Amino acid sequence: MTPHIDGLSALSGQYRALLCDVWGVLHNGVSVYRDAEAALGQFRAAGGAVVMITNSPRPRAGVIQQLDELGVSRDTYDEIVTSGDVTRELIRQADGSIFHLGPDRDKPLFDGLNASMVGEDTAAAIVCTGLFEDETETPEDYRARFEPLVARGVPFICANPDIVVERGDRLIWCAGSLARLYAEMGGETRLAGKPHAPIYALASRKVAELTGETIDKSNMLAIGDGMPTDVKGAQDFGSNLLYIAGGIHAGEYGGAENPDTAKLETFLKEQGATPDFWMSRLVW
Repeated sequence: MTPHIDGLSALSGQYRALLCDVWGVLHNGVSVYRDAEAALGQFRAAGGAVVMITNSPRPRAGVIQQLDELGVSRDTYDEIVTSGDVTRELIRQADGSIFHLGPDRDKPLFDGLNASMVGEDTAAAIVCTGLFEDETETPEDYRARFEPLVARGVPFICANPDIVVERGDRLIWCAGSLARLYAEMGGETRLAGKPHAPIYALASRKVAELTGETIDKSNMLAIGDGMPTDVKGAQDFGSNLLYIAGGIHAGEYGGAENPDTAKLETFLKEQGATPDFWMSRLVW
């Protein structure tokens, strides 16, 4: 059985740093989980470092702005690392012109990169930050659009590997769902955010900068709610993991607040997930 803990305080003193997911742990896109905010602040007050690690396609500054707008205290975290940050290197490496698939609000991803932006018919690579209209579209709406791109061998750079994310009480499709479809159709995909190594390497460097020393993975605790991203990423990286059961998978085992523990254990086993601890929502 995966140990259940009542709060992060149960692990106080065991870890030097947290690598904490943002969307689904700290907020749901609409409301901030104030208990989670307080827990991260308490960890910092006790001398620990908190690096938020998110699959947002926005660079770090854009996520800080979003958290400010939601009313998240800057005392909650020391640093933020985003999928957008590490995806910028993939964009630099792309050979030729770029077609941006995603909403205009994500265009800061390209700031300072001198990328040549063109239409999809002539692009040498796709950079996807999300669906154009994530409130109404589904990945299947893009199948016909992808067919000629796959046939031409156009690589698909995914700036947000999340499949879905919470927005209030709904689940919204993310760029990762389009990358999954593109790969299923035979296309080449390139990803650097969770669960892939580049974002964890950057987060580790930030922890070292914050603490003034190289911290062993055994002294870092990852916190997250997404199986294919947070959970797989932490397990591949080699840190311990606190699974937040009240996130995007809560419907699999009875809901966010009172999950059926037997169903939860079955779900974890089916997913090949081996978190070190779990709680429904992050609290101190």
